[in-house]
Amino acid sequence: MQRTLIAEALAADNPCGDITLCGWVRTRRDLAECSFIELNDGSSLSGMQCVVEHGSAAYAALGAANTGAALQVRGALVPSPGKGQRWEVQAGAITIFGLADPQIYPLQKKRHSDEFLRTIAHLRVRTNKYGAAFRLRSQAARAVHDFFHERRFVLVHTPVLTGADCEGGGEMFSVTGPAGNEDGRRGEFFHRPCHLTVSGQLEAEALAMGLGRVYTFGPAFRAENSNTARHAAEFWMIEPEMAFADLRDIMELGEGLICHVIDHVLACCRDDLRLFDAFVDKGLVERLAGMAAKPFARASYAEAVRILEDCGKNFVYPVVFGMDLQTEHERYLAEEHFHRPVIVYDYPRETKAFYMRANDDNETVAAMDILVPRVGELVGGSQREERLERLTARIAELGRNPDDYWWYLDLRRFGSAPHAGFGLGFERLLMLLTGIGNIRDVLPFPRTPGSLEF
Repeated sequence: MQRTLIAEALAADNPCGDITLCGWVRTRRDLAECSFIELNDGSSLSGMQCVVEHGSAAYAALGAANTGAALQVRGALVPSPGKGQRWEVQAGAITIFGLADPQIYPLQKKRHSDEFLRTIAHLRVRTNKYGAAFRLRSQAARAVHDFFHERRFVLVHTPVLTGADCEGGGEMFSVTGPAGNEDGRRGEFFHRPCHLTVSGQLEAEALAMGLGRVYTFGPAFRAENSNTARHAAEFWMIEPEMAFADLRDIMELGEGLICHVIDHVLACCRDDLRLFDAFVDKGLVERLAGMAAKPFARASYAEAVRILEDCGKNFVYPVVFGMDLQTEHERYLAEEHFHRPVIVYDYPRETKAFYMRANDDNETVAAMDILVPRVGELVGGSQREERLERLTARIAELGRNPDDYWWYLDLRRFGSAPHAGFGLGFERLLMLLTGIGNIRDVLPFPRTPGSLEF
């Protein structure tokens, strides 16, 4: 079927004669001599107004088609005399693909709450807000790939099924084996316990030690019974890893990645961003432009704790040196103290994972988090411990079996080198870019505790 995307038609420089559009009816307005159909195919925020003259063959074919119906409209693209639109289509022929009963179609032209729309996630993409959110998600993903490819990173694919606990939190989904297995013994298929991955980092380290610069971009899973606005059971992670790199290198890489994506969506998603600015988060566009224009602040963990202790604010979680910072602390630093993203580094070793490189003080590790306004932690990374003896001792100290990490330790036996990397939660990045306050609303089909619909 030869057709023109509505986004292409709206951007046309001149009338282009007869065109064919396909899409869903957003609104229908009947007047004495003609009917106006707003058609949208998801390619842009704006729809195309289609004018159907009463008494024409196109009007007869239109019949009772109303909001939600899927149509094909053939006609002439002409200048529109109406305000707020450059072009319209004078319909010559209409084909109905599918009707939507207006008595039960749940997306009539009115404001719907996010809570309601989550119950119809299979349809909410047809709304302005969620169409914009998922178009922007696509553009942000494109920007991520462009950023790394321009810097000669190699895209790698790491396993979804794993036998290793990367983060050490124990919050992993167990996989029992083939469907229909009656005994359901853990790990039967692989002859050992199997889980869904929380991170592809360990495998990415191995690949970086031969390819130099790699990154992963894929799903991760965390069996954390959390119903906060920032957590989901299934989410997407961006995880670059660089050989011959240290903590400073990944600080610069993380800051550069965030700014690159912001610049890209500001340039390519103007209409969608204006929607979020107007209806979701006032001042969003100006705030994003300011983030990308000014270098991120930097502060050691010790300095960050002193700032929090001296600020006079009553936090729900009192600030104590040695604790892992909570979201309220992270947001205060980014929003109220520095007024921009801030990179906090050199965390206490007891708050961080086993693979992070110990600093010379033996109390902190070469770790960093990038904290951003409205979200808190967006990026977490570290220089990895490349010294075999230090890493082996740390694994034992945490009560783990070194044999479970034999291949990971081999990377330190055979040509060990300094290396570093980070993880960036893609959905949290999208929350930053759109101003949407709940992770459930930047995922097409969110997986959260008690929710496995669609």
